[in-house]
Amino acid sequence: MKQALFILILFLLSYISLIGQEKGYVLIPRGDYQLGDTMSMDNPKRTVQIESFWIALYELTNAEFEKFVQATGYQTLAERYHNAMVFEPGLAEFRWLQDSTAYWRFPNGISRGGIVDKMDHPVTCISFKDVLVYCAWADCRLPTFEEWEIAARAGNDGRYFEGVNKENIGQYANIWHSRDHLKADYSDGYMYTSPVGAFKPNPWGLYDVFGNVFEFCSGKLNRDGERHVAHARGGSWWCSRNSCSAFNTVYIGSVSPNASFSNLGFRIVKKAFTPKDKDF
Repeated sequence: MKQALFILILFLLSYISLIGQEKGYVLIPRGDYQLGDTMSMDNPKRTVQIESFWIALYELTNAEFEKFVQATGYQTLAERYHNAMVFEPGLAEFRWLQDSTAYWRFPNGISRGGIVDKMDHPVTCISFKDVLVYCAWADCRLPTFEEWEIAARAGNDGRYFEGVNKENIGQYANIWHSRDHLKADYSDGYMYTSPVGAFKPNPWGLYDVFGNVFEFCSGKLNRDGERHVAHARGGSWWCSRNSCSAFNTVYIGSVSPNASFSNLGFRIVKKAFTPKDKDF
């Protein structure tokens, strides 16, 4: 009898874990969540209430963005204005290069290689405005500041999800491990982006929340005023402890809505998603 009861409990626990995850998305339940940090001006410590939403397990990939381009013929801002910012080893800290040849198919410029063998990497060199066009086509949206942070924290009320700290974050995130950016860093297997899901997920099953690429979110900060500013969160392959220790759930980065960087991508939230929708 005890054995039968034990098997039943295991079955129910397995079922409960599955109903919140469907075809590449995880359901974040409605509720009150603790966000922010007492030391942050942009993101003060507070409690927020949100409705449930479905968020992608992975950052949007080159393969997924290519489907959009093939269906619409869309040209990104970087293709039209040749203003993408790229990186190569040897640059001083925080210095990037404007490369007229760079766009999402060649995210660090044609001379540094393309994405032919990187279709499962996150798409980069796309601007915030490009992302909004994609979302309109794909009937999805960006997560809000609050939604992204809730999903990234996975139930924890600190700067990281449970089990992660600055010492072991390399198990969960594609970041830069060298002291500076003068030499290429392949110590975790990748200098630029990695395939999505190559590192450990958070407890709710989301991958790459602290590394690989910064992720655009929707939202406005008090310091934005009347300016049109895009924001991104999470950290990137370029971030290191000495140059950009922003790989946490508190930091909110700012960039022009027209800007395209090779360490900046996005993750989507589905509109009115139900597991029975035929498109999923």
